[in-house]
Amino acid sequence: MCTTMTTQHSGSGDLHLSLELLWRRREQPRRGPKPGLTLDRVVAAAVAVAVAEGLAAVSMRRVAAELGVGTMSLYRYVPGKGELLDLMLDKVNEPEGEGRLPVELGWRAATEAFARGCVRLYLAHPWLLQVDQARPLLGPNALAGVEQALKALDGIGLTDQERVMVMTAVDGFVTGTARTHVNAIQAEQRTGVSDEDFWAAQAPVLDKALSTGAYPTLAQLAADSFNVSHEEIFEFGLQRLLDGLERFIASRAERADDVTR
Repeated sequence: MCTTMTTQHSGSGDLHLSLELLWRRREQPRRGPKPGLTLDRVVAAAVAVAVAEGLAAVSMRRVAAELGVGTMSLYRYVPGKGELLDLMLDKVNEPEGEGRLPVELGWRAATEAFARGCVRLYLAHPWLLQVDQARPLLGPNALAGVEQALKALDGIGLTDQERVMVMTAVDGFVTGTARTHVNAIQAEQRTGVSDEDFWAAQAPVLDKALSTGAYPTLAQLAADSFNVSHEEIFEFGLQRLLDGLERFIASRAERADDVTR
């Protein structure tokens, strides 16, 4: 499986064609016999290849082989790989479960659910971390996700810009921790060397370096200081981020109360 360095960019195809295809998929099916091949099937096959073999393996030829059709037949549905990638990105953002955040439980529970949904998505589709989405194309699924994330922050005293920044901050935290987790998994798969064996191999050199006195803070750490799982790191970071946001929101409410008195 490929490492999670950026290898592709959203919006790298024809912008107008990608948007047309993204929103055409929402149209109601026409009457008559269903075609043997559909745009949804093409996109689903491409996603399956990316999950199984990595993003680098996705090509029009490889997707056609996955579907058991000739490569040229795919061009009736999608112009090329750039537009196909945009469709793949929106496809994997289809709502999971009941398809909505628990907004009725409050902004914190809903934002926490948003974060957990994002990390599940990255772990199920590690190829996503290879895509630079600095300029994302907002298809129906992606737009629905943004709608829900912002709705969870409605009515709590934040400006519209602040709601967007909160959503962006949470997404950035999730992406960073998921990338570290996926990189660790892929490093072991790629090399056949476990994390334990990797660090054990460095232990003699590290022990010698710490004994020199050049790194006193590191030398004083407890032996199990770095013995934390990715799950524990995620939980700790998420809760501290939410704690900070909760305090910020509370301070806004306190100032609003002072003004109305």
